[in-house]
Amino acid sequence: MQTRNKILDDLSRLMNSALGVAQGAKNEAETAMKSLLERWLADHDLVTREEFEAVQAMALKARQENEALQARIEAIEARLDMPDETGKPAGRRTKPTRGSGAAKQSASRTKKPRNA
Repeated sequence: MQTRNKILDDLSRLMNSALGVAQGAKNEAETAMKSLLERWLADHDLVTREEFEAVQAMALKARQENEALQARIEAIEARLDMPDETGKPAGRRTKPTRGSGAAKQSASRTKKPRNA
């Protein structure tokens, strides 16, 4: 009976060490596959989930700012298109003609005085 227990003990130790080797091989294989996958992803210019979510948040913020600016533009345009006392749209002025006094006054305001 003693020999049989020794054989079983040896077999048990052998299985235990084989299991340890298998576990080590599994860990090595996982590390190698993870490294290979990371290299493949980097080579194909794919982004991580965190990077994607950051860019998605930036795009959402930009879209909201764009919509707010669009609303401001529409409000300003609506104010400019409202008629004033004369019935003409308020912000839409016609260009003065060449011979009109308004054009001469405007031109005289923009000219700088000459030093004599």
